[in-house]
Amino acid sequence: MKKVAIVYYSGTGHTEKLAEAIEKGANSVEGVEANLIAINPSDIINGSYKNQHVIDQLDESDAIIFGSPTYMGGVSAQFKALADATSYSWINQKWKNKLAAGFTVSGAKSGDKLHTLQYFNLFAMQHGMIWVSLGELPGQSNGINNLGSWIGVMAVAQNEDPSITPSIEDKNTAEILGHRVATLALAYQL
Repeated sequence: MKKVAIVYYSGTGHTEKLAEAIEKGANSVEGVEANLIAINPSDIINGSYKNQHVIDQLDESDAIIFGSPTYMGGVSAQFKALADATSYSWINQKWKNKLAAGFTVSGAKSGDKLHTLQYFNLFAMQHGMIWVSLGELPGQSNGINNLGSWIGVMAVAQNEDPSITPSIEDKNTAEILGHRVATLALAYQL
């Protein structure tokens, strides 16, 4: 059984909706078990992430999908605290050759979400991971990849309740990413 971890921070519930869609897509692939791992702010003490159990789960996964809202042009402080806490995994190359992907949401169509996805990509590269793109053409008639991102999933949430935004099209795009990562994790042999 291949393990796909979806690790994310969600401040208002919008990023969580995308994470759930990614989990649904990944779990639709037989032979794959996807797990949501929410970054809990109570695990951050004096700016440092302290939940070693979560990092152990990531170390044991075959693929990791990173998620954060885009705040002020980048990842949330909560996600960054987790990333900084992975230095032991980095120095011991525990994530080397694992698959990686990313997703983000903000209140504007651009919202500088590309910078957040590029942060995830660089973070994965530092860990020696293999990045999985979205793999979908932009602006499809069914709304898939309506923001035209190749590096990962981008979604818009605005100030509406998470039951309304992100849109169903953005959640469907997220589900596609989960399915793609899971399919590749199942087929991937190093």
